[in-house]
Amino acid sequence: MNVFLWVLQIVLGVAFLGAGVMKSTQPKEKLAGNMTWVNRRSAGTVKFIGVMEILGGLGLILPRATGIATILTPLAAVGLALVMVLAIGDHVRAKEYPVIPINLVLGALAVVIAIGRF
Repeated sequence: MNVFLWVLQIVLGVAFLGAGVMKSTQPKEKLAGNMTWVNRRSAGTVKFIGVMEILGGLGLILPRATGIATILTPLAAVGLALVMVLAIGDHVRAKEYPVIPINLVLGALAVVIAIGRF
C-alpha cells in the first residue's frame, strides 16, 4: 500500500506542479486558448490558483520524502481535493461538462492519498 500511495503522490504531485507552474507563469491571455475558465477570473486569481497548485503538489511529496511534518501530506491532498470540487462547481455553472471528468479523477486520487496517509 505504501508503494501505491507513493506512486499516486508522485504522479499527482507532478501533475499539479506542472499545471501550477503554467498558471502562475503564463499570461492569462495565453492560457485562455486552452482553459476557457480563465476568462471568468482575474489574472491575479489565476496566478493564485497556480501557486496553490504548486504548493499542494510539493506538499504531496516533500513532507513524506523528508520525514518533516508528515501530516502536511494528507492535508495537501485534502486541499487539492477541495480545489477540484470548486473547479467542478465552476465548470458545471459554465456548462463545461467535458472537462469535469478530469477534475473528478484528480480529486478522487487526492482523496485516496488523504485517506491512505491520515
